[in-house]
Amino acid sequence: MLHQIEERIDAIEDELQGLERQLDSARRVRQIPGVGLLGATALAAVLGEDARGYRNAREFAACLGLVPCHRGTGGKVAVGHLSKRGDPYLRTLLMHGARAVIFHAKTKSAWLQQMLARRPFNVVVAALANKMARMAWALVAHGREYQAGGFTNAGSPKI
Repeated sequence: MLHQIEERIDAIEDELQGLERQLDSARRVRQIPGVGLLGATALAAVLGEDARGYRNAREFAACLGLVPCHRGTGGKVAVGHLSKRGDPYLRTLLMHGARAVIFHAKTKSAWLQQMLARRPFNVVVAALANKMARMAWALVAHGREYQAGGFTNAGSPKI
């Protein structure tokens, strides 16, 4: 029984890898640290080949529910929790990818270090997931390759 399940999982992974090879957008998005095979193919399915369904990166992140809710009265605006609208599967993949990057990055960018120093951990995870979604939109919309902000001596990209 377990062997059959493993065979089915392997077959599905092979199918997803074939899709990734076919879709230029999935290949581009896969270069972002924290985005794996499942995330790349899911992002490619949502964005398409040119990301024309979204006007800008912020709109894309908002459609995934990765932006904070705004509420206010009397001229004061308060930023609250994540809106959690849109595709919960893709949002979950991005949040898990962001969490993995924070835990496993050998060298963290100055932005990430500052965020971790002054904000709660899960807020930083949500902010990084938002950033990853915006990067994915930009790579697909502009047809560019991912370029990390810098590289460590070990060659792993800084996030």
